[in-house]
Amino acid sequence: MVFRTGFFVLLSGSLVLSVLGIADPRFLGLVWPYTGFVLLLAGVSYLTAPDGRELRIERRMDRVLSVGVENLVRLSVTNESDRTIRCTLREEPPPGFRFDRREFEVELAPGRAVELRYHVIPSERGDFFFRDTFYRASGWLRLVFRQQALKTRQVVRVYPNVLALRKFDLLNQRGHLREIGIRRSRLRSLGTDFESLREYVPDDDYRRIDWKATARRGTLIVREYEAERNQSVVLIVDYGRLMMADAGGRKKLDHVLDASLLLANAVIHANDQLGLLVYGDRVERWIPPKKGRGQLGEVIEAVHDLQAEPIASDAYSAFAYLSSRWKRRSLIVVFTEVDQPEVAKQLLSILGPLARHHVCLVVTVADPNTRRLMESSDPFLSTAARLVEEDRERASWYLRQSGVRTLDAEPEALAAALVNCYLDIKAAAVL
Repeated sequence: MVFRTGFFVLLSGSLVLSVLGIADPRFLGLVWPYTGFVLLLAGVSYLTAPDGRELRIERRMDRVLSVGVENLVRLSVTNESDRTIRCTLREEPPPGFRFDRREFEVELAPGRAVELRYHVIPSERGDFFFRDTFYRASGWLRLVFRQQALKTRQVVRVYPNVLALRKFDLLNQRGHLREIGIRRSRLRSLGTDFESLREYVPDDDYRRIDWKATARRGTLIVREYEAERNQSVVLIVDYGRLMMADAGGRKKLDHVLDASLLLANAVIHANDQLGLLVYGDRVERWIPPKKGRGQLGEVIEAVHDLQAEPIASDAYSAFAYLSSRWKRRSLIVVFTEVDQPEVAKQLLSILGPLARHHVCLVVTVADPNTRRLMESSDPFLSTAARLVEEDRERASWYLRQSGVRTLDAEPEALAAALVNCYLDIKAAAVL
């Protein structure tokens, strides 16, 4: 029971009677009867308030939520009583989740139902739980609230951004991948074996225009090539201390996982084999390359709770482990942090032998704050930012000079740039 303002207003009458009793003792005899009457009214108000157990509440959301983006939560509320219920419902998302709202005013006639909607944005990956839904309603005279916790406790798992994978699938089906920054409208025309002719679309390579067919039909016609399939892509993810650095409000590892899963989805769509190796001070997880949607699910499951740790990463052991277990020529995508030329040279001494047999791509996350500081009016800040950027560029240059491809992009552009890089490598037929 929670008392409302009206109760305290009525109860203040006892104080008035006490003050009047100073002048006329007869008023003092009314204090306790009056107070008892007010408490009786409060009890009646509580008993006439609808019981929250007369509502059936079901919370629905995706089986897994995506970190860092809006996830829709639906709350289905049904009045199973024979009277109208007016109440307030308050949701309790897990600590650390942001939300657009969590309180709802509800009025439901007998037997009626309503669906309440709101969005949550998880800040971290892992397992969390929604607490019970809190119910509050007033009875006769609205003197008190009946307040209850309705049993809706629910465990939820937060993964990297799987919503982006669904969007990728939908846009790929519609041929609109350009909307998310991927240069091809859909995953096609990645190989070198001629398959068929079709009409030109804006993102087609002009070099594939068949001019003879164009002249015959009077419209631009391009050659469709059969995609080269059954190639191998291995994702190598570093979760050491360098991946704990912040970039755009989130740890670099979080951005890496989002981008790597979008790439993994593209690999599966292209019917290539997908593998994963995760390492810190030791090899933590190894999934040999395979094809199929099931492999994508296995990779997602393997990294959904991965956290960056304050440890020194042992890249040498990781690459030696890979070399001993996977011999087939593949695209090796290494997600790590290379912010100085010395770090690049050290990585190159380890990665060099691998690069002679495989196509190696080193992917790093650029901090958007560096670019903003370079444009600062403060000469000290802008100079320091330029030095940081120059170090990153020289580190990338060392890797490229030794035949290792590099990609350094800010978080918002990383996923699309990574998929584009993968598609370019396939189109170049270097695997």
